[in-house]
Amino acid sequence: MPEHTFILNGERVTVDIEDDVRLLWVLRDVLGVTGPKYGCGLGVCQACTSHINGKAFNPCSVPVGAVAPDDEITTIEGLPATVGRDLHPMQEAWLEYDVAQCGYCQPGQIMTAVAKVRQARAQGREITEADLDEIRNVCRCGTYHRIREAIVAGAKKYDG
Repeated sequence: MPEHTFILNGERVTVDIEDDVRLLWVLRDVLGVTGPKYGCGLGVCQACTSHINGKAFNPCSVPVGAVAPDDEITTIEGLPATVGRDLHPMQEAWLEYDVAQCGYCQPGQIMTAVAKVRQARAQGREITEADLDEIRNVCRCGTYHRIREAIVAGAKKYDG
């Protein structure tokens, strides 16, 4: 079986698995990282959203064979380490605004929010309502208003 090596939440990992296995299944079933959730398997619901090299992506749509040895995959489990704290400021905002109901989509929502804030900051600006409108993560509970409030609040606390 082929070996695949990449960086996961700051640690280099190697797995023996076929090239066409989706990264989501490698994360969840092989490596035991269960923060990214399976929702649709097509990259539509975005419950599995994680980061690859600092940008949001959906591991349900990426075969492990497409991941390079120097690619850095960050899941919700590794997000706090990116700021050297117990919780990332966006996670703190989620708690402050009591966003989660069932909680299933929340890891993907938070990872998308952090990537969107990073994108805005890289462009030299704060996050806007237009940025929030671009976020397409699905929440079955419908807590979108609180999600938007938490993203704005988390962005104010986040230096990255």
